[in-house]
Amino acid sequence: MGYKKIERIIEERIKKNPIDPNSLELQEKVIEIRRTTRVMEGGRRFSFSTLAVVGDKNGHIGFGHGKAREVPPSIAKAIADAKKHLIKVPLMDGTIPHDVIGEYESAVVLLKPARKGTGVVAGGPLRPVLELLGVTDILSKILGRTTNPNNVVRAAFDALLKIKSPEEVAKERGIDEAKIRENYRIFAGGVPIR
Repeated sequence: MGYKKIERIIEERIKKNPIDPNSLELQEKVIEIRRTTRVMEGGRRFSFSTLAVVGDKNGHIGFGHGKAREVPPSIAKAIADAKKHLIKVPLMDGTIPHDVIGEYESAVVLLKPARKGTGVVAGGPLRPVLELLGVTDILSKILGRTTNPNNVVRAAFDALLKIKSPEEVAKERGIDEAKIRENYRIFAGGVPIR
């Protein structure tokens, strides 16, 4: 059957709701730089591949991949690619509205809303993604067989793409939006609105 291409899913979403990266105050973070070697007739030829994340800490996040013969151009390419793959994620009171599982190849990521004061409970390549997203309280766990940063970041984006806002859920279920927001606040450990 093959695996899903997260970049293609993001591009389809961007066609529906385009996001202008120039209008946002984006911050960048490099997650991983890998050096690859190719043995040629005249000796070894080195190149670098970089995985980077950009976000405005207000619900916009994107990731990108860049390759070049030297480190600075590969970082610049990764950041430029990340700005092309920006998505908007609905957040509620500094956390996500509901728990969600994201998968990409053998990487599986679990994201759960958390009470205020919990902080960002995340490790490895998952932490910079959640911090640049603007989440202040969240519980997360990498459940899959791999901790490869490329696959973990793509699994995290698969999870973030599955998050639905209270407006979308109210529309789908035909329930009052205020009731759903109250349930989400209880679920995230907050105090229900009276």
